[in-house]
Amino acid sequence: MLLVHGLLHGDALTISGQTVAEVLKDVPDTPPANQDVIRTWDHPVYPEGHLAILKGNLAIEGAVAKISGVKKPSITGTARVFESEEECLAAILAKKINPGDVIIVRYEGPRGGPGMREMLAPTSAIIGAGLGDSVGLITDGRFSGGTYGLVVGHVAPEAAVGGTIALVEEGDSITIDATQRLLQLNISEEELNLRRVNWQPRTPRYTKGILGKYAKLVSSSSLGAVTDRDLF
Repeated sequence: MLLVHGLLHGDALTISGQTVAEVLKDVPDTPPANQDVIRTWDHPVYPEGHLAILKGNLAIEGAVAKISGVKKPSITGTARVFESEEECLAAILAKKINPGDVIIVRYEGPRGGPGMREMLAPTSAIIGAGLGDSVGLITDGRFSGGTYGLVVGHVAPEAAVGGTIALVEEGDSITIDATQRLLQLNISEEELNLRRVNWQPRTPRYTKGILGKYAKLVSSSSLGAVTDRDLF
């Protein structure tokens, strides 16, 4: 069905040596009528996909939000800033997060993590605290496919390279708007530039070994966090 509607590259080779089109040549392009698991092309579960790419001064290169099942696709709230997953989790468990807060978990990106750690513990704790529909979470790390709520990951540029997420201060106003595809730090351009001038990079978590080497070589998450930059 995807091939017929032009969403697969039929000439791409598969591991068998056949093209995608050759592998699918005997597969029907419409689902059987006697089942309700696979939807027909004109009857999708949602009118659009479950991921949205957000941009704004907080994610110039983009960020990823999962929007399926989200009751409130936008929030403007107060920034609560944490420099690691562990700091964020401790605050949630200590009941220091309130409805209307927008949680920032930074220095967890490809270089800062290093390796874009998955923010499964904080996102799960938010649900456990009953805050899933009333707070937002923004991170330069990544999150699980099972995450629920207004969660934004893969923010680029990341904090470790001086991206805007590194310049957010406790109490700032932040807007997440999945409908408008917007991720915005609501401060003046003058204030943002001043913070950028005064920003200093943090000491890397690892300076030797494979993680230290990875952190030095890895590119932005917007480029796939690859280490071979010649590809781009």
